[in-house]
Amino acid sequence: MDAASSRETGRKLHGNRPNTGEGDARPAATGPLLAVLDLGTNNCRLLIASPGKSGFRVTDSFSRIVRLGEGVGQTGLLSDAALDRTIAALKICAERIAKYKVQHVRVIATQAARLARNADVLVSRARAEAGLELSVISAQEEAGLAATGCAPLMGRKYKGALVFDIGGGSTEIIWLIRSSEGHKARLTASVPVGVVSLAEAYGAAAASREGFARMRGELIERFTPFAREMGDGFDSRKNHLLGTSGTVTTLAAIALKLPRYNRSRVDGSWHETRHMLNVVERLVGMDTKALSQIGSIGHERADLMLPGCAIFSAICSLWSSPVLRVADRGLREGMLRQMSQELS
Repeated sequence: MDAASSRETGRKLHGNRPNTGEGDARPAATGPLLAVLDLGTNNCRLLIASPGKSGFRVTDSFSRIVRLGEGVGQTGLLSDAALDRTIAALKICAERIAKYKVQHVRVIATQAARLARNADVLVSRARAEAGLELSVISAQEEAGLAATGCAPLMGRKYKGALVFDIGGGSTEIIWLIRSSEGHKARLTASVPVGVVSLAEAYGAAAASREGFARMRGELIERFTPFAREMGDGFDSRKNHLLGTSGTVTTLAAIALKLPRYNRSRVDGSWHETRHMLNVVERLVGMDTKALSQIGSIGHERADLMLPGCAIFSAICSLWSSPVLRVADRGLREGMLRQMSQELS
């Protein structure tokens, strides 16, 4: 089982707290089964769950690295090989959805499909070969779903959080503020740079310390306008960082000294930002082979780790906060919450 798939094994979602792994504390199902599928630039992720009083009861989940966006930045097209890998994963997802007779299904694609001139081929093949109706969502909608999925992890003593989602082809930044209605987005931005697009743009340099410094500098420039727009509003005494994505969860697993990835330990965990940046510094000094031997990274993610670290470090430099909370959740959980509200 690959590193990405292993993260899905035995997964449980809870309302405002991470699963502790003690006993079966899953909320009792109070609604119908829902299936949500997030097809990103790098991963294909499925989650089947039913709403409960304190969160969602997970029935099944699946994750596979498909690298749909491989080469899109250079050619503007989804390659035949990437399409074949993706459709194969979508067929597995469709089989699982059919197995549980799920009636409420939502399937989305993000940055790679937004960029590709032949995204219609992906949509038509998903329908014809996997029986799935795929929608290519906007960057704004993607950011909104990420915020919705992560909002329950905003620290109770804080008035706001900067949610950031480092994807394969884009990075979303959302400044969430606590309000009487729940949570409100004060700023939402999507920057069309992610771990896959950075890795492809920088080539072999993306695996070097010098390349890391260049990538980090580029991302600081790209994010600076949004930091200026927020001005002095991001007070670290009242706001904290809230990160989601493979990069952030992997850094957390390493910071926690886990021999292999364990979602129940990572999701909802709090970290000193300084400590996480120390982990980044250690990784920057390693080559791809050494990175692949770290249990929570593995060979499939090794070449993307330093680009992700560059994005992470750039964000931390612009939005200074002593603490960071990590979310192993995002678009799928946002879709689940949205669908649950629509059906209630």
